[in-house]
Order: sequence, then C-alpha cells, then structure tokens
Amino acid sequence: EGKSVVWISDPCHGNTFQTGEGFKTRNFDAIRAELRAFFDVHDMMGSHPGGVHLEMTGEDVTECTGGISGVDEGTLKERYITACDPRLNGSQALELAFLIAQRMKLRETVQASEGKIMP
Repeated sequence: EGKSVVWISDPCHGNTFQTGEGFKTRNFDAIRAELRAFFDVHDMMGSHPGGVHLEMTGEDVTECTGGISGVDEGTLKERYITACDPRLNGSQALELAFLIAQRMKLRETVQASEGKIMP
C-alpha cells in the first residue's frame, strides 16, 4: 500500500525464437498482438499503460520478421547485423509507434467522452 506502480510492456523479449537456419528472431505480428493485449487489459481495468520497451534501430536491418517492411525468414540473412538480440528495423518500429499513438488517442477520446479527462 502507498506504492506507485508504472505498468510497462516489453513485447520483444517474450517473442524471440530461432529459425530453422539458426537465426535468433522475433515476429512482428506477435509483438503487435502483445502490445494490443497490453492496451486492452488497461482499457478493461481502467489503469494507465505507462510505457513500452522495444528493441529497435533506425537502420534498415532484417532481424525481425513481418510488418510492412516485408522481412520473412528467407530474407533475414540479407542485413542481419545484430551483435546480440534481434531488433525491429525503422519501418517496423514506426509501424508500432503509430499503433501505440492510435491506441493512446483512442483512450483519450473515450475518457473525454466519459468525462474522465478534459478534451
């Protein structure tokens, strides 16, 4: 009691797997689904989603599959340059950023219509 909590989603780390060719990767759709679930739970509970941690780079890497960048298991090797964990590329990261912004805007609109925040 008396503690402040910040709820943060880290959808990359729980969604790592190894391909048949031995590449450690992550699937964009699984990351997106986990983020959607994160926001859905907070919407249902009336709590605030405090943050998101992503493994990402602005570089045009091919380390995570899926998303609008079109990376698949066959193209991972083209620009797989990570020294550790696979990162979302710039396109994938922006796609998630827009999803997050859209969900936050939706929350604001719903809360304003319920009189919980000022529009």
